[in-house]
Amino acid sequence: GTGSLIFSDYPAIEDSPMNVFYHIPENPNTQTPILFVLHGSSRNAAEYRDALIDKSESLDFIVVAPEFTDTDFPGGDGYNLSNIFNNGDAPSISSLNLESEWTISVIDPLFDFMKEMTDNKTITFDLFGHSAGAQVAHRYLLFKPNGKINCVISSAAGWYTMPDITVRFPYGLSEGPFEFSSFVLEELFYKKLHILIGANDNNPNYPGLRHTDEAEIQGAHRLERAAYFFNGSMEIANELNTPFNWYYQTVPNVGHQYVLM
Repeated sequence: GTGSLIFSDYPAIEDSPMNVFYHIPENPNTQTPILFVLHGSSRNAAEYRDALIDKSESLDFIVVAPEFTDTDFPGGDGYNLSNIFNNGDAPSISSLNLESEWTISVIDPLFDFMKEMTDNKTITFDLFGHSAGAQVAHRYLLFKPNGKINCVISSAAGWYTMPDITVRFPYGLSEGPFEFSSFVLEELFYKKLHILIGANDNNPNYPGLRHTDEAEIQGAHRLERAAYFFNGSMEIANELNTPFNWYYQTVPNVGHQYVLM
């Protein structure tokens, strides 16, 4: 059924437990897939869960929508940039947080907890994030190389961290939390990442859209930036002569609307 629970079974959030909204389809079994859903900047996890209930029932998967409140995961540093640095726009060794404190580090323990709660035996999960949640989702793929992920769906991110070791974090991997070797990049491109963007998500003046010089290099709006991210990543994979398992899809007649996406 549909409900919520309080999750605190992870040291970094013991003093600030998080709400987790879920839907479990009728007649689940030990191999029912689990989909994590990451909300946007409105922090409306329950509404994101609700948007997927019908799909959950028709396709038989469990929906898990954790709520990253602005109090416990404040602003873009605490959520979008995953609390990797105290100030993600000015990364330094002194401001690098412990990996256990990264926002994306709570996802795998929550997956294990939900498996236990539902007697689920799957070994990987899928991850869908929209808008700010899409930023979290693709950074999970980049910075949690040992994560228990099957597929990441990044829907309509405002801008991206490019898998480029020549570009400074947060727009690239240079000066990030760890060094990326060619081997790590090859492993990254081998994983499944689906980049979704609405064909009408092309408003350069959309509220909250980042307009730094580095973000503008990626494009004027989300549609251009999604294409820049995908094409630029594919070029890097081609330079490494490595398989590229990322996928790009434009959704017709849709703007920045998470339900339709």
